Amino acid sequence: MFTTLSRSFRTAAWLGWKIESNWTDPFLFSVYSIIKPLAGAFILVVMYGVIAQGNFNTPIFAYIYIGNAFYRYVGDVITGVSWAIVDDREHYRTLKYVYVAPVSVPFYLMGRGVARVLTSTFSILIIMLVGQALLHFSFDIQKVDWLLLLAALVVGIIMLAMLGLILAGLTLLLAQHQYVVGDAVAAALFLFSGAIFPLEVLPAWLRPLGYVIPVSYWLELIRRALVGSVAQAFPTFTGLSNMQLLGILVALAVVFGAISFFVFRACDHSAREQGLIDMTSNY
Repeated sequence: MFTTLSRSFRTAAWLGWKIESNWTDPFLFSVYSIIKPLAGAFILVVMYGVIAQGNFNTPIFAYIYIGNAFYRYVGDVITGVSWAIVDDREHYRTLKYVYVAPVSVPFYLMGRGVARVLTSTFSILIIMLVGQALLHFSFDIQKVDWLLLLAALVVGIIMLAMLGLILAGLTLLLAQHQYVVGDAVAAALFLFSGAIFPLEVLPAWLRPLGYVIPVSYWLELIRRALVGSVAQAFPTFTGLSNMQLLGILVALAVVFGAISFFVFRACDHSAREQGLIDMTSNY
């Protein structure tokens, strides 16, 4: 059983990387991978500079910059898992062959999504390096808590893959416009997870939503690992230690993991019953 799951995940990750990286020549792909994330970072910096009247030496700028940079993982992994359904069913029309192959479909889909982690990591490194060199963002690399950063990244990526699996199940049942599901959810989480502003900015009736989203705790851990006390200066999670935040993140990852497999199994059964596995909508 473990061998099948491992093979499904590894093969899908390799396939996903081939699809992501082989659409053009290596030089053009590299240029695209650099320019796209930098464009988003520059837009954010310009907006902040206008609002803050050029005052970049504040904790809130580090809070915003790190949240925006690492949020790339959220969009890429969640969308990558759900988009694999559209890719294989609509574009390549191979999803039905995946279903009859000796693989685990959920682990195959998560492997396809996690394949984007490598390109996301490259983009984040570029954003952080350029931010330190040109955009008034600075942090002491000697004070980075590498162990906490690694633990948060591993648990966070697994958690994001689980969220993507929920969307993949729902995508199986959609006839048209499946391509917007991952992007729509990622955009909503960007607003409610404290990616670019503390949750206290939200109206009181919306704030509880941010506390049940695991992405909120994940971004807080990333900030604490990189800038330590600067991140703890904001009131959202000041009452929680790093280990408490990590424990909450692990617990939420387990909960959403159980929900994701239940939802995918139900959607998968319904899609089989309705004959939607090899459906195409010409979109």
